[in-house]
Amino acid sequence: MTYQRIMGLDFGDKRIGIALSDPFLLTAQGVESYTRQGEAADIEYIRGICKKSNVKEIVCGLPKNMNGTMGPQAGKVKEFATRLQNKVGIPVVFEDERLTTVFAERVLLEADVSRKKRRKVIDKLAAIAILQGYLDRKSCRKGDLT
Repeated sequence: MTYQRIMGLDFGDKRIGIALSDPFLLTAQGVESYTRQGEAADIEYIRGICKKSNVKEIVCGLPKNMNGTMGPQAGKVKEFATRLQNKVGIPVVFEDERLTTVFAERVLLEADVSRKKRRKVIDKLAAIAILQGYLDRKSCRKGDLT
């Protein structure tokens, strides 16, 4: 049996945090904080991970303002996600990412991670939070409240 996974992305101007679900779609694991190389290279890099990991769906964090409106960064994310979906051929869905970076920063501060190291992993941790939130909601919709 071939398992399919779901990918989580925390899209930023400099880095993209990448996470993958486990084969049973229960937990999110961090892959990396990828340093952007240009849109074509970024999409090709993500496509490679999707192919290698048998990704069936991509969850992209959508940065909304605290009042629920969408700002300029949300527009950038939606444009990138549309081009990614068209090039990779895998459905892209959005997950509200409000406070995921704040959560990631707090976790790293509590773990006493240095500022330099935090910068390297914060996007990956935010991608994990985005994907885990999506997986949890999806599990609840199916009635699986174990």
